[in-house]
Amino acid sequence: MKKAVSVIVAALLLVTPVQASESAQTMAEENAVTGEAAAAAELAAWAALDAAPVEEAVFGMETVPVTAAGLEVEAPSAILMERETGTVIWEKNADTRLEPASVTKIMTMLLLAEAVDAGSVALTDTAVCSAYASSMGGSQVFLEENERMTLSDLLKSVAVSSGNDAAVVIAEHLCGSESAFVARMNQRAAELGMTGTTFQNCTGLPCEGEHLTTARDIALMSRALLSHTWIREYTTIWMDTIRGGEFGLSNTNKLIYYYDGATGLKTGFTQSAGYCLSASAFREDVEYIAVVLNCETSAERFESAKQLLSFAFANYTLVDAAPREPIPPITVELGAQSTVQPAAAERFPVLVTRNQASSVEISIDLLESVAAPVAEGQELGTMKVTAGETTVAQIPLLAAQNVEKLTLWQIWGRLLQGTFADVLGKKL
Repeated sequence: MKKAVSVIVAALLLVTPVQASESAQTMAEENAVTGEAAAAAELAAWAALDAAPVEEAVFGMETVPVTAAGLEVEAPSAILMERETGTVIWEKNADTRLEPASVTKIMTMLLLAEAVDAGSVALTDTAVCSAYASSMGGSQVFLEENERMTLSDLLKSVAVSSGNDAAVVIAEHLCGSESAFVARMNQRAAELGMTGTTFQNCTGLPCEGEHLTTARDIALMSRALLSHTWIREYTTIWMDTIRGGEFGLSNTNKLIYYYDGATGLKTGFTQSAGYCLSASAFREDVEYIAVVLNCETSAERFESAKQLLSFAFANYTLVDAAPREPIPPITVELGAQSTVQPAAAERFPVLVTRNQASSVEISIDLLESVAAPVAEGQELGTMKVTAGETTVAQIPLLAAQNVEKLTLWQIWGRLLQGTFADVLGKKL
């Protein structure tokens, strides 16, 4: 039965979304002989709905409001965030706890990306599919028990086709079991400040218990995933194959094809979660994240996300808050060094509206002096970024190095040195 279904779905991925939806309907009717087959067919039908066609007009670049106050989207819950600074531009019921469906897999991909960058695994490593992983329903690439696949192809299967079976194989490979991986998902969520999130699985499939998150939390984990720049090599794939070209993959996120600059990120759909999407796009050196949850239709989720992204690109930009002139050193009283250099800890881009960009000014406020000892990272002042009458950022200026306090002998030595210098000066 499973092999037959896999052949059907592999073919569906290479035909139009309309045909896929109709074929899934037929498959659901034909396999409704037993309860198990009916459940599998229902999950397959959900997967087809997630990939259902949307009219191209939805992706057009229409005029957007000039102010956030005038921005309206149909999505019941949504948020718009700039990726680099984490600035939230707009939100609507962003802390309402809802089911995320397959948007869950952003965390699954994040944990894999972190493991790759930490060097604990490589994308060329091969993972083995367990009986449990092969039993996953919904969106899948129909992995067979004991089938071997590289982590790269498994990641591609998750990012492009939302493969539930591929996600579980990744989870088991990284942590030994899905339950151990889910514990790590929840731990990582807490570390990222995702206070409204509880994961029960790594796929987003319907389950017992609370599998809930918020639009704000999804934006946070989306931002974390996008910090791994190479992940876009996977999340921007429109169509590809696995198994040496034998199995086709088609991205469920239609923005990848239709929306200029789209970089990802993940769709989701179940009957109880509705249509969900975390969408990201990059243009002119700035990337935005738009999350929409619990939409009634696929068109609504894409339209809502597109409205948010287009609003951001039309009305906001990043400016570099680097000081225009070198920051002067600060005198250190009784220090082993006479001065300490204040500096911003890192580059500080600031998000401003486009009409503020030309009026951005930077002012520096420093301590006149500081008593030793001075610790590296100690705050020595503030760099204020203003746009007109508005303060858009206050960036701390920190000591670039440690400065030890003079010992008693060093103080006596300096006093004596000063005395001798005075005497010699008088004689000369």
